[in-house]
Amino acid sequence: MDSPLSDCGLKDEGCAALTSALRSNPSHLRELNLSGNKLGDSGLLSDLKDDPHYKLEILYYCEYIII
Repeated sequence: MDSPLSDCGLKDEGCAALTSALRSNPSHLRELNLSGNKLGDSGLLSDLKDDPHYKLEILYYCEYIII
């Protein structure tokens, strides 16, 4: 699966901003592909999985899939 956020040069700072935006505006987004970016293991986006207001089911993060 390709998305506009895969292989786009996103780094930890951008990931923090994306997480903040997604938390402040929960969406019906079910799948997010961030593979191919230079993200550390901060786990910012994987925390969304535990948010009861957020519907994210699958997160492609580097070469891992978090379900």
